[in-house]
Amino acid sequence: MISVVRDVAGMLKLSHTVFALPFALTSMLVAAGGLPSWRLVVLILLAMVTARNAGMAFNRYLDAGIDARNPRTASRHVPQGLLSGRLVLIFSLVNAILFLAIARAINPLCLSLSPIALLLLFGYSYMKRVSSLSHLVLGLVLGISPVAAWIAVRGTLEAPPLALGLAVTFWVAGFDVIYATQDHDFDRREGLHSLVVRLGIARALLLARVFHAFTILLFVAFGLLAHATWPYYATVGLIAGLLAYEHSLVKADDLSRVNAAFFTVNGFISLIFLAGVTLAIIN
Repeated sequence: MISVVRDVAGMLKLSHTVFALPFALTSMLVAAGGLPSWRLVVLILLAMVTARNAGMAFNRYLDAGIDARNPRTASRHVPQGLLSGRLVLIFSLVNAILFLAIARAINPLCLSLSPIALLLLFGYSYMKRVSSLSHLVLGLVLGISPVAAWIAVRGTLEAPPLALGLAVTFWVAGFDVIYATQDHDFDRREGLHSLVVRLGIARALLLARVFHAFTILLFVAFGLLAHATWPYYATVGLIAGLLAYEHSLVKADDLSRVNAAFFTVNGFISLIFLAGVTLAIIN
């Protein structure tokens, strides 16, 4: 049992929660004007965890065959036989049911919108089979997290979280394009779709820069809509510098630092954003 738990945790890549969770917490803090009730904080965290578990596990279940053929992903838990596909699928469905129950406990609007969230979470796994826009769909999957957190606090859908959600969507899409450059040759052989396959590595990296330019503009828009103070805009400036650094690490003829650009830089960006918003609220 301990081994199974360890393997499930490894499959879920819990460290990657650093991408979406800080933005959900940011939206929660802004919507509440500080820290909401501990009950709501716990429910939001549980909703984030179960939704991510459901989507991630389903992706690993559905992509097991593809992952087994890709040298970069062949060591994942399902292709290696460390976890059975049946177990992973059951785990995904159980987390989906728990997510619906948690949404019901938060408020009626969260419950009404929760099936749409699950549709996006499960639907993303099919996208690279049918569309090169899979990066934007992944961005949307993570981008709904700040919108959902806002709705959890206020029970309404408003403009500020929509701006933040779009910022996260383009941010994730941009770094996912960078990450997908590693699979350019494999995806072409397998008939899988991505902007890297469609445009080529050089033009896809240029488009990733455009996505990240939109990200900064939308961060500014969120600040204006939320009436943010100066620490927030200083944070956005720092993030713009980090995104520029990220793109300096990856070149069409040198992809050796893709992982540093993907995880290290973007992990800092999300945490810095949360810290900057917290300072802005305190200020």
